[in-house]
Amino acid sequence: MHSIETRKRQSFLRNEYACAGKWNIPIVKSQPLCDEIKLIACSDTKSQEIRNRECGVHFFVDDYRFEHIYDYPERTLAKYSQYKFLLTPDYSLYADMPLWRQLENVAKNRWCGAYWQSKGLTVYPTVSWGLASSYEFCFDGIEQNSVVAVGMIGCKRGRLNFMRGYDAMLDKLSPSAIISFGTPFKEMHGNIIAVDYLASRKEVR
Repeated sequence: MHSIETRKRQSFLRNEYACAGKWNIPIVKSQPLCDEIKLIACSDTKSQEIRNRECGVHFFVDDYRFEHIYDYPERTLAKYSQYKFLLTPDYSLYADMPLWRQLENVAKNRWCGAYWQSKGLTVYPTVSWGLASSYEFCFDGIEQNSVVAVGMIGCKRGRLNFMRGYDAMLDKLSPSAIISFGTPFKEMHGNIIAVDYLASRKEVR
């Protein structure tokens, strides 16, 4: 049982941002597209950045590398504030995860984005999905015509499921631009901005 003081803390309730959808998922507001899109992995960011300040930060890495961001967001705020923009954390939505875990990870993704935007940072939501059952919530918390990001690494084996989710995203969100981390499939429609993931590694050198 929590004390009354703890019970009222926003770090416990996570209710400080506008929400949307059946599940009251925090909203990541639409923001204009930056003039140049370069990316650096969250695991390659530095406390004192010098050469990569014109990059955006992506989270297309193993979840354990950024799990702490949701729990202690203030600890990395100064570091991430150095960069041009942020993609929201790509918490996994594996098809074999129970739906409550997938829903939780979508909410964490959006909460982090809403938090960063509340601090004045430019943020684009990363969108991911599992099977069709996840479509009920996995696009919530993203405004129409937003710039969004998708990760292509590891999608070739599940190409059909990926494209079903991608097309559902287009229908639901009508994104103004899609940042594709990795080579997009030829059948992907939309205003796609492809980012070479190997080139993103070179940015830190």
